[in-house]
This record gives sequence, structure tokens and C-alpha cells, in this order.
Amino acid sequence: MHLKMGIICEHTGYILPQAYFSVCHSHVPELKLESGTVSAQVDSWSKIEGHTKVTKINPTKNTVELSNGKTFTYKCLVLAPGFDHSRQHIKGLDELAKGPESNNVFTHILDHKSTVSRNFLHGWNNTHGDLICYSPKFPYKGEGTDFYALYYEHFMRQDKLHGRATNNARIQYWTPNKEIYRFPYANEVALEECHKRGIDVMFGWEMLEVKTDAQERKIAVFKNVDTGAVIEKDFNAACINPPSKPHQFLIDAGLTNETGGIDVNKYTLQHKTHDNIFAFGDAVGFETTRTHSAAMAQNPIVKNNMLRFLKGKEINGIYDGYTFMPFLLGHSYASNFQHLHDYEPAPMNHWVPQYGIFAKQYFTRMIKSQLAQGEKYSSFKKDHGPPHGHYPAEYDELEHNVYLKPKGAAPADVIHPNTQARLDALSASPAAHHH
Repeated sequence: MHLKMGIICEHTGYILPQAYFSVCHSHVPELKLESGTVSAQVDSWSKIEGHTKVTKINPTKNTVELSNGKTFTYKCLVLAPGFDHSRQHIKGLDELAKGPESNNVFTHILDHKSTVSRNFLHGWNNTHGDLICYSPKFPYKGEGTDFYALYYEHFMRQDKLHGRATNNARIQYWTPNKEIYRFPYANEVALEECHKRGIDVMFGWEMLEVKTDAQERKIAVFKNVDTGAVIEKDFNAACINPPSKPHQFLIDAGLTNETGGIDVNKYTLQHKTHDNIFAFGDAVGFETTRTHSAAMAQNPIVKNNMLRFLKGKEINGIYDGYTFMPFLLGHSYASNFQHLHDYEPAPMNHWVPQYGIFAKQYFTRMIKSQLAQGEKYSSFKKDHGPPHGHYPAEYDELEHNVYLKPKGAAPADVIHPNTQARLDALSASPAAHHH
């Protein structure tokens, strides 16, 4: 098949999510931070629109309008726009987070290399008072990988032993959600660990604003999601993941569901209404933990299913819901969580004990393997992509799929209504009965 590919992207290269933590705490060099350039990904006859945003999608006319005034038509559209992830969603955050590092206000946001450099000391210098860790409302960018409270507590414990931090220094985890992780197993483990270490866990509080008062004290303004009560809370340091919002052009196009995510089938990643639209990454609209590892696992499924759709074949790539989360426990020890669809623990979930030599060895191994995985995925070398590289991933036909069968899911549960209608029309035709 000779297909013409057009790539529309706001950036021509990307900050690797897998490298963020390792680089800002000097575990790996800063040169590892950026992906290859998008232009290296495709043949020269393909169309690349870099530094450009999509402003409008018309799924009934199969058109995409761009911020540079151009309009593209498509046979098939693959969406991986992530979220509108911005400091602007919390009043005052942009000013404080761009001030001197001595502000002790850091944002976990993958916008630029300068942010990662500035975040070198995130979590280190809480000599007194409260260090606030904040995660926004689900769904958001960084789910499963932005829980640093235990990591910071380890620094603080050492600082207290050396007299570098006072006894009133505390770690607090604030979120408008009612859990740390949506994966119940991981949430239980993390909460138990917070309890052991004296970390204050504050569920149901949305951060509205950060500011300084007349005495130059830093103040966070929180709203209780249940009662609507608004409180002001002073703090010494803050590590904030700002809210993620769905892109307006997706909502306007009617492609999202009630979560604001793109309304795709969680197994095939094909849109439930428009069968020539596929999506992967953070912006998907089903229940999962949105990590870079999940996006990588979804990628070959989308590729397989889109090509089969274009060839008029029944799509058969099935995403099992796999996602991976590092569980950072301290300066140099870690474990992990991994789950499939419906938060079913994956076979290697939490396989490393949380303390001692194994957790210490795993920390180094995990950082290296995650970085290598991220580099391989985003090097944009011309191959078939993960997981196989030199040859394309292939999948069994739906009736033999080993993941769907135990779930009691029939092929009809994942076949798009439009495809089913075509199949029904074929079987009802006189020619089909004649044969």
C-alpha cells in the first residue's frame, strides 16, 4: 500500500517523560532528555506541519483545520494530542514557578529543557514547615509517575538526622481526588507507606491559587471538592503537577466522552462513532493509568488496526491495558506497579520488595531500562516501531484472541458497528446466499 502520511505537531522534538526524573536529579546526563526530530520519522514525500496546532476537526467531512490556515483531508486520522497541561490552570503558579529556585516552588511539566534544569532541587530544601506535593484531578498528564512524596520524605529524614531540617518539617500530599493511584492495589500500598512515614495525605482538595502574603510567606488556596469550603494554607516548598484539561477542538468535534477523553474502544483504540479515527496516549477516554509506557504499548495496536482498516479488513489488534508505574521510595530505592484493563494486576506487578538490596538494585535498573525504552521509542528511526522493530507486530484473528477469551468478550464486542453493518450487508446479499 502506498499511503501518504501527514504529521501535524506543535513541537519538532519532545522531552522524554522517561528521562524527566533521572535528568533533574542527575542520574542521567541532560543530553538524554530530548527525542529525535519528528522529520527523521517519515519519508521525505510525507507532509510535516511542525510548530502548528489543530484548531478544528470535522469528522463527517474528514477534514482537519490548522492554526496556520491550512486544511487537510484524511482517509484515516490518528490522534495523540495529550492534554492541555499548563501552569495557567492555577492562579499565580506561573509567576512563582518561574522565579528563583530559592522560591522552592517547582512544577512537574514537560514543556522545556529549562524547566527540567530548574527542577534540579525539587524536594530537597524543605528545612522547616510543610512541603506540599500536589496532583490534579483525574485524568491528568503524569498519572502514576508523579507521586514523589515518599522519595522526598527520605531526603527529609536524612536532613533531620543531620540537623539540616527542623522537627516541624513535614511532607503533605494534596489532591482533589480520593486516591493517590486509581489502581486500587497500588493505592493501598502507597497509603500504608505514607502512614508509616508520617506523610499527611489530604484527599478532596483542589488547588486554586498560590501567592505570597505581606510577610512574604507562601500561601496555597484550596477548595474542598465536597463542601466547597475554601482555605488558605502556608507552605515552605511545593512540587506541583498542574491540572490537565482536554483540548477544546476535540470537544467541539464531538470526539470526546463525559471524561473529556477521546471516545475510543479500549481494546481496539478505534473511535466508537467514527471508524476512521484512532487515538492513543494520555487523551484516550477509558479508565486506565496514563503513562508513557501505556502509550508505547498502545502504539503498535493503533498502527496494525489503522492499516487493516485502510485495507478493508476486520481489525484484530487488541490492547490489554498494560501500563507501568515506577514506585519511588527513596533517594536510591524503588519498586513498581503494573496493571492491565480493569486494574487487573499484570504478571510482574510489584515484584520487587520495598526495602533492602533488591529495591536499591532495582532503582538503578529501572532508571536505565525506562530511559532505554523511551529513547528507542522516540529515536524516530525508520523501523516498524516497538515492540519488534525489524518486523511488524502481528495479532491473532479476534475469535482466537487469548486476551479476549478469558474476559468472556466476543468478537462482536470489539467490532465497530460500521464494520458489523458492512458484514451483515454482505451476508444478506443474494451473492452470499448463492455461494
